[in-house]
Amino acid sequence: MLLTLWRDISPIGQPLRRPTDRSPHVLVIGGGVIGLISWVLLDRGYRVTILSSAWTSDEQRLTSQIAGALWEFLPGVCGQHTDNISLAHSKHWAMTSYHMNEITASGVRCFHQGADIIKKRGINLLYGAVDVHELLAPVIGTDKAMGWLMELVRNKGANLVTETIRDSLVDMEDELRTRFGADVIVNATGLQGQVLAGDESVYPIRGGLIRVINDGSDFPKVDAALIITADAAQSLNKIIFLMPRNDHILLIGGINEPHEWNLDLTLDTAIVRRTRERCEKFLPELERARLDPDYPFAQGLRPFRGQNVRVERELRRASSRIVHSYGHGGSGWSLSFGCAQDVALLVDEVLGGAPAKPMSEVAREWKAAEAWGRTIIYLVYTQ
Repeated sequence: MLLTLWRDISPIGQPLRRPTDRSPHVLVIGGGVIGLISWVLLDRGYRVTILSSAWTSDEQRLTSQIAGALWEFLPGVCGQHTDNISLAHSKHWAMTSYHMNEITASGVRCFHQGADIIKKRGINLLYGAVDVHELLAPVIGTDKAMGWLMELVRNKGANLVTETIRDSLVDMEDELRTRFGADVIVNATGLQGQVLAGDESVYPIRGGLIRVINDGSDFPKVDAALIITADAAQSLNKIIFLMPRNDHILLIGGINEPHEWNLDLTLDTAIVRRTRERCEKFLPELERARLDPDYPFAQGLRPFRGQNVRVERELRRASSRIVHSYGHGGSGWSLSFGCAQDVALLVDEVLGGAPAKPMSEVAREWKAAEAWGRTIIYLVYTQ
């Protein structure tokens, strides 16, 4: 069953179901988009504390703030092993986010395939694109969205605590539950899942986005996202990612560097220069693009996991009351609502005393859903 606006969640600053002093208390660890979509728990009437080492700000942006936040089906899982079970979960989670817009009865809107799109969008014919499809999909302005989410969960009653957890949650579980009076702990920490969940398969893929002015004064305004995905490009570093924002900014990207932990990229770094050159070759009008003077470049670490996204109860300790949700890679926004719904169901299981089961044993009914958004153009090309 997919989340439905006004039945399961609401965007207003009060919970749909008000908690009492006896309502279960959930401690959520992580202040990114996955942690803040604990909004779902708040609307179910739980008391919620969100603990994070850092919060959304303009000074030091979280990865959730700088993400392209393009909805994808299936969301990009480059670098991850994806089995049938993981694919089934990812489809369900992605369509839950798509459904949240509740515009059409079902399915992906405005799908069209044809090489005529290449000329229509001003793409360089010499770049080698041979097939194109476009569709209508949601795109999120992440800076504004993260600030809005912070305010929303506060208004719904969440208590926000700034603290860094550096040890395994299994070892700290009893102490944390006692200190915060928590009935359940939700681990939504992204890359920190490597330590907190003892998951050595967690690793970063570093990314970066060049920000240019897209107001139509220097080149015809780009009003649709233009994408060559990793599988089509057949190389992690030959991706095209052009994403317009509503504030007259165009994001230029295509950087994917696995296992790079340092955020030391600059506009002069070779891979950043190559990315811009590649995108200018793809869409020649971008050669006239001016950098955003206030915020010319953004970078972050996408939290990937060897066995794909994990939404699962803690299995290392029979009596554990920990629920994990991490490893979303570059698809946190696409998967956030679907994962939050499943987290809420797992929290209910914990509180009901049901035994923990691995993801592979969790049966689910998968359904298609609804959407609105921005036109997205995907291209396949030959070298």
